Amino acid sequence: MTNYFAESGEIVPITLVEAGPCTVTQIKSMDKDGYEAVQIGFGLAKKISKPLKGHLKTSKSQSKYLQEVKINTENIKVGDEITCNIFDEGEKINVSGLSKGKGFAGTIKRHGFHRGPMTHGSRNQRKPGSIGAMYPQHVFKGMKMPGQMGHSRVTVKNLKVGKVDKENNILAIRGAVPGPKKSLLLIRSCN
Repeated sequence: MTNYFAESGEIVPITLVEAGPCTVTQIKSMDKDGYEAVQIGFGLAKKISKPLKGHLKTSKSQSKYLQEVKINTENIKVGDEITCNIFDEGEKINVSGLSKGKGFAGTIKRHGFHRGPMTHGSRNQRKPGSIGAMYPQHVFKGMKMPGQMGHSRVTVKNLKVGKVDKENNILAIRGAVPGPKKSLLLIRSCN
């Protein structure tokens, strides 16, 4: 993340994202697969397995990451390149990615529970409290309890594209995006 001065003079926080070039590796059709989608590949792989090499043969790419996106497939061919040119400045986008993993966390950190009293003999400082009644004698699904926090798929909606660097395929997105540095993101327009 960094920031820049907008034309109005305000400081705008932005995240710089390398957006492409992505190669169309496969087109799913209604006749053959039962739904319409496009499989896109990003990055260069050092070593590719023989089955993946055969799959990528028609697109002539050596993509490291593959992702399927449901879109209209009328004007798209296998081997086409998708760059950051498809986005405009000021356009609203949705950004999806894996959030930062925070390990095993208790209920106070994970769900924002309040702690118990620290004095007068209380032994209930950071415990979750009651998790159910005597009847129906089981814990309901979805009960807020300690567990793995983070490292889950997160979508941040209605972010704006600040600037588009077409030569270097870099998008400047206003605000924060999910995940650590060098993580993989899926960027879609909001329409």
